[in-house]
Amino acid sequence: MGRLFKTFLNEPCVYGCSNCHSHLSVHDNIISKSFQGRHGRAYLFSKCVNVSIGPKEDRILITGLHTVADIYCNDCQTVVGWKYLAAVEESQKYKVGKYILEKAKISKERSTWE
Repeated sequence: MGRLFKTFLNEPCVYGCSNCHSHLSVHDNIISKSFQGRHGRAYLFSKCVNVSIGPKEDRILITGLHTVADIYCNDCQTVVGWKYLAAVEESQKYKVGKYILEKAKISKERSTWE
């Protein structure tokens, strides 16, 4: 196994993995807080770091059929959400390439670079 290289985010409000506190995204990357995940509320982010993307699969979600892939924390391998890879409905195509982070799987962190 190779060496793990982690990205540290230097922002006042950082969201991290609730299990290992590895940085995942920043507050400015939130597109919407009104999403539903498998474990309750979830946030739609434009960018994420320190995640691995699993195999793609088709899922029927609240807003219709989407092709998604689970995303895993690179540090502890916890599933923290998913990435939208494709959407059938034209009105849902804005989600493609974006990330869902489940509120139950993330925590708000303070940047250690301050």
